[in-house]
Amino acid sequence: MPLSNTAGTSQAPQHNKTQPTFRAGAVARIAGMPVATLRIWEQRYQAVRPNTAASGHRLYSPADVERATLLRRLTAQGHAIGLLASLETEQMREMMRAPEVTQANWVEAHLQSSIKIVVVGHSLASRVQRLFYLQPFGLKVQLVGVFDGLNASAKAGGMSDEDTADMIILQAGSLQTGVHQELLKAQDAWRASSAAVLYRFSSAAARAELTNAGVEVLSEPSDDKSLRQWLATLQKNDAQGRKATDVRHSTPPVSVGLGEQTVSPPLFDDAALTQFAGLSTTVACECPSHLAELLLQVSSFEKYSSECANRSAADARLHAYLQHVAGSARMLFEKALEQVAIAEGLPLPPASNPASN
Repeated sequence: MPLSNTAGTSQAPQHNKTQPTFRAGAVARIAGMPVATLRIWEQRYQAVRPNTAASGHRLYSPADVERATLLRRLTAQGHAIGLLASLETEQMREMMRAPEVTQANWVEAHLQSSIKIVVVGHSLASRVQRLFYLQPFGLKVQLVGVFDGLNASAKAGGMSDEDTADMIILQAGSLQTGVHQELLKAQDAWRASSAAVLYRFSSAAARAELTNAGVEVLSEPSDDKSLRQWLATLQKNDAQGRKATDVRHSTPPVSVGLGEQTVSPPLFDDAALTQFAGLSTTVACECPSHLAELLLQVSSFEKYSSECANRSAADARLHAYLQHVAGSARMLFEKALEQVAIAEGLPLPPASNPASN
């Protein structure tokens, strides 16, 4: 994962005129580094920001000296200066309290428990990347893809079995109606269990479309703290829904108590079952009536599952599975109805699908 060299907005505190100051050579000796390295860290990464005296010499406060020393020690542990430059001094102190945690094994440990996300929008990806590396407050996310647009994301997803993600996040400066269709297409391509959108300007209709499609929607926060909180909420929701997602993305069971038997069309139509239920009320046992009523309900649910509108490919798989379960249950109840009718001496309802007898 590439690291940004852009420094954070908060660096060393303003100098107090009563504090002692140090020149670059003294700071380099205290921190244990060449003066040239200190200058590179200042100029290229803005990792330390000393004051400049009227004489042109750079003057470092005690806070600058501490920061330079922390930077030197942490880079010696394997942390990248491009990462460290954007951190607060207190965050680097926290990292030093666990010196055995190097950048390599810290990242590896976090990726093992992280959620994989695809981001559409490079500026958002840079913010997410920065938040991930803010040890010890990093987000447990792994960027598996960054794209300029939804079409590019959809084309890239699903090219191999490894091209999967847990979540896709769209950054939209202007949010218009119809974008939910493109987003869900990209979500399906990556087999992501959830989708979210950060927007700057949007119509109520566009937000309603996304919300109705199960997409998390939020006006893009300007500060990283709010963005971190929102992403943490998405992580929590994703973790809670992973079991349900696994069911939706797995191959549905092909039968329930019927081995590999193919589900046949309904044996009796609603009119025949309704007539049979009324006929069975003349005998003491109410099982025939109950079975007919259950068959009516199961058949209706089977039909409902086959016609239910699908928001995504995952929904289609889920509804196909539900339809198969309902059909399998219907076939069992049809056999039970036949046995009860024989036992009670009742005429069987006329079959609407004689070929399945």
